[in-house]
Amino acid sequence: MKLNRRLVLTLVASAAVLSGAAMAQQRVFFGIATGGTGGTYYPLGGMLAQLISNKATVDGRKITATAEAAGASVGNAKLLGTKDIESAFVAADILDAAYNGKAQFANAPLKNLRALGALYPETVQLITRADSGINGVKDLKGKSISSGAPGSGQYQLVTDLLKVHGMARTDVKEDSSSFTQAVDKIKDGNLHATLITGGVPVAAVTDFAQSHALKIIPLSGPEVATLLKEQPYYTQVQLPANSYKGQTAAVPTLAVMAIWATHDGVPENVAYEVTKALYENTAIMGQVHVQGKNINLNTATAVASVPLHPGALRYFKEKGIAK
Repeated sequence: MKLNRRLVLTLVASAAVLSGAAMAQQRVFFGIATGGTGGTYYPLGGMLAQLISNKATVDGRKITATAEAAGASVGNAKLLGTKDIESAFVAADILDAAYNGKAQFANAPLKNLRALGALYPETVQLITRADSGINGVKDLKGKSISSGAPGSGQYQLVTDLLKVHGMARTDVKEDSSSFTQAVDKIKDGNLHATLITGGVPVAAVTDFAQSHALKIIPLSGPEVATLLKEQPYYTQVQLPANSYKGQTAAVPTLAVMAIWATHDGVPENVAYEVTKALYENTAIMGQVHVQGKNINLNTATAVASVPLHPGALRYFKEKGIAK
């Protein structure tokens, strides 16, 4: 008996749908929330997703990972809190605040947060034009400054920096542009400064320095020492000379560790496999950004106050770096 053309097409389409569904069942999907395209989270997240997709399987099924541009640390922690994504990059101070219900998470702790491992140090960079007349934090009074996109970790840091220097947020003109947008505004003279926290070099700052004389404001002295007592996840560091074009001297500043975080709804075997995929292939991460070379087992368990996910903990126990 001959089948009519419409029935044949229907059967073919149905078979394709069933085949696609079967293929989907053979995969485990795993998302990674990163940050804006002008920062460091984005390229490293993309490489990590590719690495997991190439290396990780669980119970015979391929783990397919994707990196998503997102709202950086605060926004990423909230995504994990609602379990809208499987993992995210979050600065250590923000992760601690989210888990313990402090600062921007006051009275709303996200106790379902877990850590997969520490990544690399993020350096605080207070950026302005060389001819801006801004030489220190106190010079920001009455000036315009971006503290990053809404949901970024820079918001709290700007508050803290202004406070220890005897100012409040009302003493500056606020802007909430992304790294790239803020840098473009400084180029055009529509913004005086921006605070950027990221692995050096940050793409947006590199771009700025190619066409404009750059100044990175030092963050040091007794005021910053006071801030460090209140923010234990920050440390005093030196931004190396020649990190950017025209920046010929080292600049004292701050740094905070970036953490790869997840939530307690991610299965243990999945967390184990993705953690293993990263820390057994760290050399690959250095191919996309120099900070990828700083991801290593020696610092992997430095994840602030947030508990390690049982899957990550199992892997670190196997490597002898956790009990």
